[in-house]
Amino acid sequence: MKFSHTDGQGKAKMVDVSDKAVTEREAVASATVLMKPATLKLIKENKIQKGDVLAVAKIAGIMAAKKTAGLVPMCHPLNISHVALDFGLDERKSAVGIISRVKIKDRTGVEMEALTAASVAALTIYDMCKAADKDMVISDIMLLEKRGGKSGEFKRKKKR
Repeated sequence: MKFSHTDGQGKAKMVDVSDKAVTEREAVASATVLMKPATLKLIKENKIQKGDVLAVAKIAGIMAAKKTAGLVPMCHPLNISHVALDFGLDERKSAVGIISRVKIKDRTGVEMEALTAASVAALTIYDMCKAADKDMVISDIMLLEKRGGKSGEFKRKKKR
Protein backbone atom coordinates (compact mmCIF):
# COMPACT_ATOMS: atom_id res chain seq x y z
CA MET A 1 0.00 0.00 0.00
CA LYS A 2 1.37 3.41 -0.97
CA PHE A 3 0.72 6.19 1.50
CA SER A 4 0.11 9.68 0.12
CA HIS A 5 1.51 11.39 3.22
CA THR A 6 5.08 10.10 2.80
CA ASP A 7 7.75 10.81 0.22
CA GLY A 8 10.03 8.27 -1.50
CA GLN A 9 12.17 8.00 1.63
CA GLY A 10 9.21 7.42 3.92
CA LYS A 11 9.34 10.93 5.39
CA ALA A 12 6.13 12.81 6.19
CA LYS A 13 4.86 15.31 3.64
CA MET A 14 1.72 17.29 3.00
CA VAL A 15 -0.27 15.89 0.08
CA ASP A 16 -0.50 18.12 -3.00
CA VAL A 17 -4.23 18.41 -3.72
CA SER A 18 -3.95 21.17 -6.35
CA ASP A 19 -4.82 18.79 -9.24
CA LYS A 20 -7.82 17.24 -7.48
CA ALA A 21 -11.34 18.23 -8.49
CA VAL A 22 -13.44 20.39 -6.20
CA THR A 23 -16.34 18.23 -5.01
CA GLU A 24 -18.89 18.29 -2.24
CA ARG A 25 -17.60 16.36 0.76
CA GLU A 26 -19.05 15.49 4.12
CA ALA A 27 -17.87 13.60 7.19
CA VAL A 28 -19.67 12.47 10.33
CA ALA A 29 -17.84 11.50 13.52
CA SER A 30 -18.77 10.59 17.07
CA ALA A 31 -17.46 10.59 20.62
CA THR A 32 -18.90 9.54 23.97
CA VAL A 33 -18.38 10.94 27.46
CA LEU A 34 -19.22 8.42 30.20
CA MET A 35 -19.97 9.87 33.63
CA LYS A 36 -21.70 9.35 36.94
CA PRO A 37 -25.51 9.45 36.77
CA ALA A 38 -25.49 12.51 39.06
CA THR A 39 -23.26 14.39 36.60
CA LEU A 40 -25.53 13.56 33.69
CA LYS A 41 -28.48 14.82 35.76
CA LEU A 42 -26.65 18.11 36.41
CA ILE A 43 -26.05 18.53 32.66
CA LYS A 44 -29.66 17.68 31.84
CA GLU A 45 -30.96 20.18 34.40
CA ASN A 46 -28.38 22.83 33.35
CA LYS A 47 -26.97 23.00 36.90
CA ILE A 48 -23.25 22.75 36.19
CA GLN A 49 -21.61 25.80 37.78
CA LYS A 50 -19.62 26.71 34.65
CA GLY A 51 -22.81 27.13 32.60
CA ASP A 52 -24.71 25.41 29.80
CA VAL A 53 -22.41 22.45 29.09
CA LEU A 54 -23.89 21.38 25.76
CA ALA A 55 -24.12 24.92 24.36
CA VAL A 56 -20.47 25.58 25.18
CA ALA A 57 -19.40 22.15 23.87
CA LYS A 58 -21.21 22.87 20.59
CA ILE A 59 -19.38 26.17 20.13
CA ALA A 60 -16.06 24.55 21.08
CA GLY A 61 -16.60 21.76 18.54
CA ILE A 62 -17.42 24.22 15.76
CA MET A 63 -14.37 26.32 16.56
CA ALA A 64 -12.17 23.20 16.69
CA ALA A 65 -13.31 22.00 13.26
CA LYS A 66 -12.27 25.36 11.82
CA LYS A 67 -8.83 25.15 13.49
CA THR A 68 -7.97 21.55 12.60
CA ALA A 69 -5.21 22.51 10.15
CA GLY A 70 -3.46 24.34 12.99
CA LEU A 71 -3.64 21.26 15.23
CA VAL A 72 -3.01 18.31 12.91
CA PRO A 73 0.25 18.87 11.01
CA MET A 74 -0.62 17.45 7.57
CA CYS A 75 -4.18 18.78 7.33
CA HIS A 76 -4.95 21.40 4.71
CA PRO A 77 -6.52 24.71 5.76
CA LEU A 78 -10.10 24.51 4.51
CA ASN A 79 -12.97 26.89 3.94
CA ILE A 80 -15.59 24.83 5.77
CA SER A 81 -19.17 25.53 4.71
CA HIS A 82 -21.03 23.81 7.59
CA VAL A 83 -20.38 22.29 11.01
CA ALA A 84 -23.11 20.82 13.20
CA LEU A 85 -22.90 19.07 16.56
CA ASP A 86 -25.69 17.08 18.16
CA PHE A 87 -25.78 15.61 21.63
CA GLY A 88 -27.72 12.70 23.07
CA LEU A 89 -28.14 12.07 26.77
CA ASP A 90 -28.15 8.33 27.46
CA GLU A 91 -29.38 7.74 30.99
CA ARG A 92 -29.01 3.94 30.72
CA LYS A 93 -25.26 4.25 29.96
CA SER A 94 -24.89 7.50 31.92
CA ALA A 95 -23.25 9.13 28.92
CA VAL A 96 -23.36 12.05 26.55
CA GLY A 97 -23.13 10.97 22.93
CA ILE A 98 -21.71 13.46 20.45
CA ILE A 99 -22.23 13.50 16.68
CA SER A 100 -20.37 16.01 14.53
CA ARG A 101 -21.08 16.68 10.86
CA VAL A 102 -18.81 18.78 8.62
CA LYS A 103 -19.45 19.79 5.00
CA ILE A 104 -17.31 21.45 2.36
CA LYS A 105 -16.82 21.92 -1.36
CA ASP A 106 -13.09 21.49 -1.83
CA ARG A 107 -10.24 19.26 -3.04
CA THR A 108 -9.80 17.24 0.15
CA GLY A 109 -12.00 15.61 2.76
CA VAL A 110 -13.15 16.78 6.16
CA GLU A 111 -12.78 13.58 8.20
CA MET A 112 -10.18 15.12 10.49
CA GLU A 113 -12.34 18.20 11.01
CA ALA A 114 -15.32 16.06 12.03
CA LEU A 115 -13.16 13.97 14.37
CA THR A 116 -11.59 17.11 15.87
CA ALA A 117 -15.02 18.68 16.43
CA ALA A 118 -16.30 15.60 18.26
CA SER A 119 -13.09 15.28 20.30
CA VAL A 120 -12.98 18.91 21.43
CA ALA A 121 -16.69 18.87 22.26
CA ALA A 122 -15.99 15.83 24.48
CA LEU A 123 -13.01 17.57 26.09
CA THR A 124 -15.16 20.62 26.76
CA ILE A 125 -17.82 18.51 28.46
CA TYR A 126 -15.08 16.98 30.60
CA ASP A 127 -13.62 20.39 31.45
CA MET A 128 -16.96 21.89 32.40
CA CYS A 129 -17.97 18.91 34.56
CA LYS A 130 -14.66 17.86 36.13
CA ALA A 131 -15.42 19.63 39.44
CA ALA A 132 -18.44 17.33 39.82
CA ASP A 133 -16.90 14.17 38.34
CA LYS A 134 -13.23 13.44 37.80
CA ASP A 135 -14.00 9.82 36.84
CA MET A 136 -15.47 10.71 33.44
CA VAL A 137 -14.16 8.77 30.44
CA ILE A 138 -13.98 10.00 26.87
CA SER A 139 -14.36 7.09 24.46
CA ASP A 140 -15.48 5.86 21.05
CA ILE A 141 -14.02 8.71 19.00
CA MET A 142 -14.55 7.48 15.45
CA LEU A 143 -15.47 8.31 11.90
CA LEU A 144 -19.01 7.15 11.18
CA GLU A 145 -19.43 8.27 7.56
CA LYS A 146 -17.73 10.16 4.77
CA ARG A 147 -18.89 11.11 1.31
CA GLY A 148 -17.25 12.71 -1.69
CA GLY A 149 -13.85 12.68 -3.28
CA LYS A 150 -11.99 9.99 -5.17
CA SER A 151 -12.30 7.37 -2.45
CA GLY A 152 -16.10 7.66 -2.47
CA GLU A 153 -18.34 6.72 0.41
CA PHE A 154 -17.55 5.12 3.74
CA LYS A 155 -20.17 4.12 6.29
CA ARG A 156 -19.22 2.35 9.50
CA LYS A 157 -21.12 -0.88 9.74
CA LYS A 158 -21.29 -0.86 13.53
CA LYS A 159 -19.68 0.78 16.51
CA ARG A 160 -16.60 -0.99 17.79
